[in-house]
Amino acid sequence: MEHFPEFVVNHLFLFSLLVAISSLLIWNLFGNTMSGISEVIPMEATRLINHENAIVLDLRSENNFKDGHILNAINIPSEKLPERQNEIKKYKERPVILSCNNGAESAQASRILKHNGFEKLYCLKGGLQAWRNASLPLTREHPAEQTS
Repeated sequence: MEHFPEFVVNHLFLFSLLVAISSLLIWNLFGNTMSGISEVIPMEATRLINHENAIVLDLRSENNFKDGHILNAINIPSEKLPERQNEIKKYKERPVILSCNNGAESAQASRILKHNGFEKLYCLKGGLQAWRNASLPLTREHPAEQTS
């Protein structure tokens, strides 16, 4: 341990890289939790949908949405969310589950919605890929085409 300061001074560049990579790793693992974004696994998402009347906001492109999505999901591509969030304002009091392909875009979208007054936001951990891996059903129907 007495040689540690000497090692740091002799290998400052490598030590700086170690600190930077460690910081990024910690941020990647715990960043969403520290910023107040809740992640849910697919089974917890189905519980929210079935018991708490949660809505699903699908952030993927329209073509990906048409290839298969969670039943009754609303499709607003993530790049269009800032200008189209008025379409979902009526759901501010309900839980909103954000889904994308793999979970990366959901966190960014949740920050936008949280800033605009949405309180009960959940990101689908692993995105639609995790939903598929859990063997949960998808539909190709557009919500307007579905019958109640």
